[in-house]
Order: sequence, then structure tokens, then C-alpha cells
Amino acid sequence: MTLRHKLLDTIPVVREMEDGVLYISLKYAIVSHRCCCGCGQEVVTPISPSDWRLTFHGKTFSLFPSIGNWSFPCRSHYFIRESMVLWEPNFSKNDFLSWQFQDELAKSGLERQRVHDNKKKCLLFDVLRRLLSYRHK
Repeated sequence: MTLRHKLLDTIPVVREMEDGVLYISLKYAIVSHRCCCGCGQEVVTPISPSDWRLTFHGKTFSLFPSIGNWSFPCRSHYFIRESMVLWEPNFSKNDFLSWQFQDELAKSGLERQRVHDNKKKCLLFDVLRRLLSYRHK
């Protein structure tokens, strides 16, 4: 299955979405579409370092990591690579719990790194402020 895409400021409500279309809002860093299995559920993928990455290939888009609709009745699982849907096997409950735990660990690590980087920036700013105020005395 090949997906089309629409670049929009805001994402339409699911009842206004077309099957087979990726709705991309760069303004809000979000991609949404109807589940590719045909069940009609809305799939929302936030774009951020700790969520999904969106890649533009000139005419096509890719999302990474895979789309795992574990909470949907269909439990579909697929990748979107160069606007093509590549189906993957469904995860078992244990596979899902393991993946969820690893995802939370990765997100907490990114958050810790962000806090650490901000502390370093604040310390540097404080040192610069002190140096500048010392030079003006």
C-alpha cells in the first residue's frame, strides 16, 4: 500500500480524513492518519527526539520507529518507509510490555540529558554574566 500525504497547519478530525493519506502538520510537529489496516482508527504520531522521526525523501515520507497500534482492536503493526506501508507481525502482550518499558527508559534518558544540557547552559550563562559584570567594575 502506498500512502499519499497532505501538508497542513492543523490535522482534520478523523471523520474528515481519507484512508491512505498521511496528514502532516509541521507547525504542530505531528503526523496523523487512519490506521492502514482499514479499521478507521486515528493514528497520531508526535514528531520529536523521543517519539517519531519524520523524513522527507523529495516526494515521499518515512516515519521511524514503526507504528504499533497495540491499544486498537486490530493491533496492527507496520513501518512507513518512503510512503509505503511495510507490514510487521503483531506483538504479543509480553513483547509489547517489554517494548513499552524500553521506550520509557529511552524517553527518561533523553529528558535527563535535556535537563543536564540546560543546567550546563545556565552555568555557562552565569559564569559569563559574572565575568562581564567583573569587567565593568
